[in-house]
Amino acid sequence: MASEFEVKKQICEIGRRIYDRGMVASNDGNISVRISDNEYLCTPTGVSKGFMTPEYICKVDSHGNVIQADNGYKPSSEIKMHMKVYRDRPDVNAVVHAHPLYATGFAIAGIELTAPIMPEAVITLGSVPIAEYGTPSTEEIPNAISDYLQHYDAVLLANHGALSYANTLLGAYHKMESLEFYAQLLYISKQLGGPKELTQEQVKRLYEIRRQFGMTGRHPADL
Repeated sequence: MASEFEVKKQICEIGRRIYDRGMVASNDGNISVRISDNEYLCTPTGVSKGFMTPEYICKVDSHGNVIQADNGYKPSSEIKMHMKVYRDRPDVNAVVHAHPLYATGFAIAGIELTAPIMPEAVITLGSVPIAEYGTPSTEEIPNAISDYLQHYDAVLLANHGALSYANTLLGAYHKMESLEFYAQLLYISKQLGGPKELTQEQVKRLYEIRRQFGMTGRHPADL
């Protein structure tokens, strides 16, 4: 098991990745990792995710209360959303929230990512619903995502951004990256006259491949 310091370094690395890929601007976005039943490491509020070092990372309990924070840093104001994921999904150990351009564009337009356009997206994500709009830092967003947590590993947040989660931090990041790539491809295909979607039978075969791979997490194939 990685040490607490190593996990903090991993959070900083993922923060740099989402910043460098333009998935967040300024101080946007937040990341968290479960390190025990009642301990979580999370990014601080008001800090660019592209310029963090381990001492920036805060430790909180399952209610979001501060256990440890250096230099006056405070946990992300969105920690309530993260804790909702952890409460409802015991298999999840990491959560990533970002504002990737194409995925957030679909969230703002109110368009769910349900079109089966490429095998990798179907196997990895299946589809990505949109949770109702909620005011950031309130209980509105945790309540809005509640209906989707048991069936999906990523969800769009109406007029806000995207949320992904997995049993590892790298897994949660990869889902965010896959979500944005899916959204970008769907946007491009719409400009070219509309996507030629996979058939229902082709989708079923891809779902079966996912089951054969024994992939973890939740997915529409499980419904």
